[in-house]
This record gives sequence, C-alpha cells and structure tokens, in this order.
Amino acid sequence: MTRRLIKVESGHALLDIASYARRGPGDRVQLTQEEIQLLNRTVRRTPEVIVKVLTKGGSDRKAVGRHLNYLSRDGEVEIQTDDGRRLGGEGAEQELLEDWDLDLEEARRTTGLRSRPGIVRPRLVHKVVFSMPAGTPPDGLLRAAQAFARETFGAKHRHAMVLHTDEPHPHVHMVVKAVSEEGVRLNIRKATLREWRREFARHLRADPEALLRQTSTKFERRFAAIESALAVKGKVPQDATLAEMDALWDEAKAEERGVGGGE
Repeated sequence: MTRRLIKVESGHALLDIASYARRGPGDRVQLTQEEIQLLNRTVRRTPEVIVKVLTKGGSDRKAVGRHLNYLSRDGEVEIQTDDGRRLGGEGAEQELLEDWDLDLEEARRTTGLRSRPGIVRPRLVHKVVFSMPAGTPPDGLLRAAQAFARETFGAKHRHAMVLHTDEPHPHVHMVVKAVSEEGVRLNIRKATLREWRREFARHLRADPEALLRQTSTKFERRFAAIESALAVKGKVPQDATLAEMDALWDEAKAEERGVGGGE
C-alpha cells in the first residue's frame, strides 16, 4: 500500500521536506543575451563584424591624398562623401582635400613649431575599415556603414567612404576628419572601438547573427562536416570535447582549402 504524505483527516503534512533541504546560494548564475550569443559564436566559430582603425598615414595632407587615391583605385572607384556627392576620375581626392580644408588644418597645426625628432603630429584624419565575411551582400554592408556614419559623426566630423568588392571579403574604407566643424578633436580609444562595433552591428538590421547565418555558407558547411564526422563515431556535437571540435574544424577547413574552397 502506498504511504501517504498528508494525513487525510487533518490535511496536515506528515513530512516537512523543506526543513531537510539545504538552502542554495542566493544569486542565480544568469547569462545575458549578448553572453549567450558570444558562446554560440565561439562554439560555431561564426566570425564577428570587424571594425578597425588604421594607424599609419593620417598625419599630413600628402599622405591623406595618397590614401584617398589608393582607395579610389586611381579614380576608378567612387568616393562617397557625407554630403551625398560621388567623386570619381583623376584628381577626385584633391577635391575632397580642398573641401575639407586640410591644407589650412595642417598649417594651423604646424605654425610656429619647429620639426623635432620624436614629435608625433596630431592626425588630420582617422582611417576606419568595416569588414564582413565573404558572401556578405556588399550593398547591405555599405548601407550599414552609411547609417553608422550619419548617426555617429553627423554634421560634426566630415567623412567619406569607399566600398571595395575586389577581395573575397567586402569592406568599406571610411576616412573621418579628426577635427570637427566646431574644432573638437576626435580621439579613438579601445572603448570607442567597442562602441562602434556594437553600433555598426545594430545597423546591420540589429541582428548580425542572422545575417551571418544567411551569408557565411562556408561556416555552415564546416559545421556540417563536423557533425558528419562525429556521427560516424556515434556522437553528436554535445558529446564532443572542445579539443575534438577544434581538431575536426581544422580538418574541415583543410579539406576545403584542398579543393579550392577558400580560407
């Protein structure tokens, strides 16, 4: 006969289970949505959007001109400005330099100063690159960069950009005037870059993970190869160790390279 835990006549409990239990820690370990996504990216090896700053060649007008000429591929690729113009053809970079008054900015910086070894001149411009994995729609990348620039720099810091699609990974080069129209200098720190990455990802339709899942087919192929290799051993990814997953990932990548499947 089954023993009862409640006395039928009175309705009282015969066993106080709670009094025999040990209280657990007061704080529950909870992950934020961002932390969960980071773990998912780590396991699946999904690449993140890349926002980086190039540190060379932004401190004098000639160097800025050479950089703009390189970005425009000697005038063959359009430079898109913050006021909606599209500059192309030979000498397009000179038009931008004059419009931004970089010659005056350079003169103001050096007036009354003697060139001394070890002196680091303040930058005339910052050079920023926005990059995504191969297969990302270039137009979507460009629109996200434009939206980011409008919201981040607005009418304060003059900026221009160029979309490059001549490499497997589409990317946007952005040149930002270091001193704003109000004379405030833009200083880029590590915290600035972290914030820019978050904002740029937000402009990629606020869900960069979805975009990456749709466009980075090679990463899905590699993970499918891992699942197949584990299935042969009678395993699923949840059963595998991180070391085993790493080894299988490297094997899948090497196999793709062997058949010309990319990096």
